[in-house]
Parts: sequence; C-alpha cells; structure tokens
Amino acid sequence: MRVAIVAGETSGDLLAADLLRALKARVPDLKAEGVTGPALRALGCDSLEDMQALSVMGIAEVAGELPRLLALRKRLLQHWRTNPPDVFIGVDAPDFNLGLETRLRAHGVRTVHYVSPTVWAWRPGRVHKIARAADLLLCLFPFEPACYDGLPIKAVFVGHPFADQIKAVPDKATCRAALGLDADDKVLALLPGSRGGEVGLLAPQLARSVARLRRRLPGIRFITPAANAKVRGLFESQLAAHGQQDAVRIFDGRMREVVRAADAAIVTSGTATLETMLLGTPFVVAYKASPITEWLLRGLGMLKIQHVALPNILAGDEVARELLQDDASAENLSAAATQLLTRPRWAQLQRAQFAPLAQQLDQPSGDIAADAVLALCAAA
Repeated sequence: MRVAIVAGETSGDLLAADLLRALKARVPDLKAEGVTGPALRALGCDSLEDMQALSVMGIAEVAGELPRLLALRKRLLQHWRTNPPDVFIGVDAPDFNLGLETRLRAHGVRTVHYVSPTVWAWRPGRVHKIARAADLLLCLFPFEPACYDGLPIKAVFVGHPFADQIKAVPDKATCRAALGLDADDKVLALLPGSRGGEVGLLAPQLARSVARLRRRLPGIRFITPAANAKVRGLFESQLAAHGQQDAVRIFDGRMREVVRAADAAIVTSGTATLETMLLGTPFVVAYKASPITEWLLRGLGMLKIQHVALPNILAGDEVARELLQDDASAENLSAAATQLLTRPRWAQLQRAQFAPLAQQLDQPSGDIAADAVLALCAAA
C-alpha cells in the first residue's frame, strides 16, 4: 500500500505521524511519501519536500508566496499523477491541500482531508469545496461533522491525538529536573509560534514582557521551546535587541516538557493553545497578524467567531485571556502573566473549566482515523 501525505506545519506533522503509525501497525509493508516534518520522517516517510515550504501565515503573507506555492503544488500533482498512491492524505493546510486533493480525486485517487477547515469560524460556504475535494474528512472536534450534513462526504470525529499523546508527558517535577530547573523556581513559558511571520510580529512584545516581569518578579525563570532553527534565530535576535538575551533559556523542540514544567505560559494563538490546555498549564493567549490580514478578517466581517483560541472556542467563553493585535502589548502580556503566577485561584479556575473539554477530546485518534482510511480504500 502506498500513501501520499502533505503536512503543512509542526502540528500537522504530529497529526500525520500519529495516523501513519496506526496505519503501519495495520499494514506493516505500507510505504509513505510526501511533504514532511521530523515526526513523519522518523517513521520512514520519504520526503519530497520539507514542511517548512508551506509554513506561511496570514492572507497577505500567503499572497507574496503564491507563485512558489503554486509551483510546488504543480510538481507534486505531476509526481502523483505519474505514480498514483492508493490514497492521498492532506493534513490541514487547506488552501494548499484542497486544490491538490480535487485534482488527484479527478484522476481516480482516493482523497482524505485531516483537520476540518474552520468553516464554523469563517467562510462557511467552503463546505462545498471540501466535499468536492475529499472522499473522507477526519475531524478533531465533536461539533464539526454536523457542518457537513447532507453533503457527499463522510465526516468522522476522531478526537484529538494530542489528548492521548500528552498522557505520556512526565509530571511537572520530572520535566523540571530534565530541563535543569529547581522545584521551587517561578517559571514562565514563552511560546512565540512555529512560523516565522508570527514570531517576527510578536517576539518584540515578548522580549519587552521579559524585561517587565524581571523587574516585577525578581528570580523569575523564562523558558521557550523553539519549533525550528528559524524560530530560534528570530526570537534570539529580538531578545538581544532588548537586552534580554541571557534571561530566557531556549530549547530545541521539547514543547510539551517546557509547558508542563512551567507555572504559567504566554502562548501564540494556534494549536499550541490546545496542547497547553491539555497539559494543564494556565496560560494567556497572544497573537499579532499583519494589518492587512486583520483588516480582511475583521474589517470585512470575515471572522464569524468571538474567540480565537481553540480552548476558548470549545468552552464558548474566554477562559484563557486573549490579547490580540494592539492589545498584545508588553504591558498587557506581563500583567496577565503576573496574575496567573501570583494568584493561584485564577490558575485553578482555568484548569477546572478546561478539564471537561480535555476529557471529551480524549479518543484513540490514530486508530479511529486509520480504520476510517482503510475502510475508504477497501470500499473502492
């Protein structure tokens, strides 16, 4: 069995790896290739392109990269038309993957899209495009399959793999020891994002927040997981520009250990907010998009939801404070982090409100997804 996979960024790489692992358990001689990250490559998936090629954020930012992205999609399409896989699995990255899925499906390739686009947040009419592109849609959240009722696509809630994976993360004390932190340290994790664009926009405010917090809370420790070398370089340069280069310990990867070890976190909006929730670390959400992207989303009314962080969307309330755009200032970020670090009641309340959501997402996602993919292949 041959599987083609395109994973767009760090979170997609982890989701794809969880599915590929379950598929290989059922089909030991399975071969896979595609656009990959380190998790997929560790499972023997042949890389036709590194996932960083798709790591572009924001509407305005994508426009500048469009010729390169279209050329990559054309090259992949030609490759898989010539060497058709048994199934194609596009993991997230809908603006890239849905077009590829539509064209491959027209050539007789069975197609799967993993992670429903946020049709419940903006552009709900996309459900029709998704139904034309994929035979099977694997949904991470329980409310999503209903969005596709009456359409010619099978939508399956598989749960979120992170909920199960995070059970394997050691406890706080063990993570602290592994990271060289003392048990009684006051520790704040800083998660600047996994894409260069978002890091570049938010990192200056995070660096200024570090300076403020050091004055406000003497002895505080800062730790950061760098998703890749580019993120590390961008963040290090901003810390140095603000005289804070020695204040933050940066780890290559190890995101879950870093978050588990922390007393609180400042997290860039995205799937990292979901992981932080599941790890039980209280957090504040920060995000900055380019002015053009903000205008397109809010000025034209394209955004249909009140909250942007996944845990808050699931809760239907702003359980974790969201500081977006101009509100994501060093003053506001440091004040929100101080509240979580110095007022245990606030941290306990956030954990209590998120606990039922974590339980709902806890499904054997890789197994459910793999069984659905193999059923699709068997039915053809």
